[in-house]
Amino acid sequence: MFEAVESMLAEHQALEGQLAAPETHADARLAKSLNQRYAALSAVIGAYRDLQQIDDDLGAARELAGEDPAFAEEAEELAERRGVAEERLRRLLVPRDPADDKDALLELKSGEGGEESALFAGDLLRMYTRYAETRGWKVELLDATESDLGGYKSVTVAVKAKGTPEPGEAPYALLKFEGGVHRVQRVPVTESQGRVHTSAAGVLVMPEAEQVDVTVDENDLRIDVFRSSGPGGQSVNTTDSAVRITHLPSGIVVSCQNEKSQLQNKESALRILRARLLAAAQEAADAEASDARRSQVRTVDRSERIRTYNYPENRISDHRTGYKAYNLDQVLDGDLQPVLDSCTEADLAARLEALEQ
Repeated sequence: MFEAVESMLAEHQALEGQLAAPETHADARLAKSLNQRYAALSAVIGAYRDLQQIDDDLGAARELAGEDPAFAEEAEELAERRGVAEERLRRLLVPRDPADDKDALLELKSGEGGEESALFAGDLLRMYTRYAETRGWKVELLDATESDLGGYKSVTVAVKAKGTPEPGEAPYALLKFEGGVHRVQRVPVTESQGRVHTSAAGVLVMPEAEQVDVTVDENDLRIDVFRSSGPGGQSVNTTDSAVRITHLPSGIVVSCQNEKSQLQNKESALRILRARLLAAAQEAADAEASDARRSQVRTVDRSERIRTYNYPENRISDHRTGYKAYNLDQVLDGDLQPVLDSCTEADLAARLEALEQ
């Protein structure tokens, strides 16, 4: 596996030259793409050089161990460090989802449970927003349909990182396993008898698509405008600012009404449409791939009920990984990383296993 690093060294050096050229930065998208690839290669090469240095030190310590017992102890310590360094390099060399370096779009929808489900969708949005804040990410509201009690029947947000994240640290890489059905068990605000009810909300996570990722032909779109509904400013319910876009070849329909401007709603709808088209293309490619490839790309099933939030026990349980903790209040306040780590570790283990078969 480590032989692949040699070709990466040459690519890394070539990228340094490209990134130093002024003309590269005249194209913002190209510069971003090259920076992302450079960051990924830098992590691999740094780990590889660390391993080489440990190997050199370990060899020297073993040569001197016969003359001085202190070197024998040092050799044992270096051997332990070598195991850790080798495992880190192996993990960095595992093929990743090509979309892992992208920002993310999250769609949250209420499901079983009516108003309680809509309130829970709002709680999930708050959880993701607080988590994003801890990482210095920006959360941008693209569209929302509120419920009567202040929850969300449907809400779509973009989660964007600042700068170029380290490999595996971009919003989509960390949030992609949040997609699925989230179940909540608690006493609803509408329950007068104090009984615990179960309801659910759905989460869809997509990589945000750049215009270069997905080509959308204007001739393939049907664009309708209509009057916005729900809470808002003076323009709501008085002007045709809401936009509905239908992508005729795929049948995908996207509506946005959150902004007062028809143009802004159109741009938001196009962002969501591009993300859905990119996600559909990825799913189609995965379906055509071998079983091993599919296991590398989609090891954690996002279509089923993935997690339970039990308020009476302050418990959160992930049904895919077996993760369980009794700090639900902290998780809902943004302390989501341990839960996400359980998913990414399970995915990485499956990818490593696929490589070794």
